Amino acid sequence: MAFDLNDRLVVGISSRALFDLEEANRVFEEDGLEAYREYQRAHENETLKPGTAFPLVKALHNLNLGDRRLTEVIVMSKNSADTSLRIFNSIESYGLDISRAALVSGASLAPYLSSFKTDLFLSADEEDVEEAISAGFAAGIICAPTEQPIDPDRPVEQIRIAFDGDAVIFSDESETIYKREGLNAFSEHERENAKKPLPEGPFAKLLKTISLVQKQFSEDNMPIRTALVTARNAPAHERVIRTLRAWDVNIDEAFFLGGIEKSEVLRSFGAHIFFDDQTVHTDPASKLVPSARVPQRSGKKR
Repeated sequence: MAFDLNDRLVVGISSRALFDLEEANRVFEEDGLEAYREYQRAHENETLKPGTAFPLVKALHNLNLGDRRLTEVIVMSKNSADTSLRIFNSIESYGLDISRAALVSGASLAPYLSSFKTDLFLSADEEDVEEAISAGFAAGIICAPTEQPIDPDRPVEQIRIAFDGDAVIFSDESETIYKREGLNAFSEHERENAKKPLPEGPFAKLLKTISLVQKQFSEDNMPIRTALVTARNAPAHERVIRTLRAWDVNIDEAFFLGGIEKSEVLRSFGAHIFFDDQTVHTDPASKLVPSARVPQRSGKKR
């Protein structure tokens, strides 16, 4: 019987998002593919340090306790099979629950996201993420590791995922009005449309999938906790709340900051990953919590 991915939360992750491969990537960019291949072979028995997305991947293991398997993490990498041994040796060294991979030897990964029923794709390669977003998938460009060292042995009791609102969970329709016409026009537009649900953004489907997973657990045994961390404030909050209600999605924590810096809130929340579309937010946040930038969406929906 074929392995079924349809009823799982599928996360595709690049090797540079999962592990710290910056030195190897520097060899590739400065000296070329053959030097990179030799470097990886020479170091394939050296365990890689954790990368930005490592805490999220470790936290996702909480969904696969006992006989229950609700998530699948798949390495999706532009490495070849030959240069990937170091990656799999490191996965084994850390005891990560990852056994599947797509290794495409420099080709585009976007065509394979649908094949693996991918709900979320994380990569350090901006072009790969832009192609994924354009194809209608939730995807983020992993920021540099936090200033706090990642402890691979630190136990994780609950997955904590934080999202920006406009251009991430919701479309960029309202944000475009703010950028083009200013705060007063934005506030008036949201007040007039308070009872009209916001259009879906690139992470709407992922949030709905997470919500379905949450409904399988009791409140005192919840493995995932979500947070909305947005620059919106009253009166623009109402439309957000009504939209989530219309989607039958519960956000565990919501922060309508109205311009207050997001980083400290994210640290207090303990996010394993934070998604935002603006570097003005992801850059400072990434110093405190793992973060990923969501590029603007173009192209067709899947």
